[in-house]
Amino acid sequence: MKMTNIVNKLIAEPHSAEWYDERTAYMESFLTDERREVLRRTLSSRTRYMTILTENTFHPQNASALVRHCEAFGLQDLHTVETRCKFNPNVNIVRGTDKWVDITRHDSTAEAIATLKGAGYRLVATTPHRESCTPETFDVAKGPFCLVFGTEHAGVSDEIIEAADEYLRIPMCGMVESLNVSASAAILIYMLSQRMRLTPSIDWQLKDDDTRKILFRWVMSSVKDAERILQRQFPL
Repeated sequence: MKMTNIVNKLIAEPHSAEWYDERTAYMESFLTDERREVLRRTLSSRTRYMTILTENTFHPQNASALVRHCEAFGLQDLHTVETRCKFNPNVNIVRGTDKWVDITRHDSTAEAIATLKGAGYRLVATTPHRESCTPETFDVAKGPFCLVFGTEHAGVSDEIIEAADEYLRIPMCGMVESLNVSASAAILIYMLSQRMRLTPSIDWQLKDDDTRKILFRWVMSSVKDAERILQRQFPL
């Protein structure tokens, strides 16, 4: 088994809370106090109440920006559909932020819709072409939601438009009809994530099980040669 596959294999298997706590505590001993505090503080602000889906984002700059927006504003998950082009962030722009965000790649728009709705998300298409709510009027408390961003020129697909539970637009005051995907995503993710966190009735933080798995993975990503160190202390 390749060393690079060990962490993913371990997380995929069922383990008790004690299993995660023991291994995480051991691996954290190889980190500075400051690093441990940064990881735990960042994780306390993470959410899966809100997520995004992007369809066929073909500019590496925009793909990179979407990952960075999710990381910066505390969204743990990013979903992609790549039926026409690969979601391929530029390493010089994303600058390692993809280590802290879970990217799920779907084989088709239909699969993404089924997966997200099956997980209880409202599908919210971002488009200026439908009667819709704005970032100020969108009901963040109605339940978990997924913002869908379309391809750079054509926008969201007809399949998304038909399947969407709601539509969201950013009102324009100038001649332009809409912003590019990176700018739109930055505005919407920031505004809605802030409103979500400021709404007392929303249970937006990660569940304990998710927190343990993510912290374990983050700690492993932060320790040099982590998999060999872990195997020496806890042989597989």
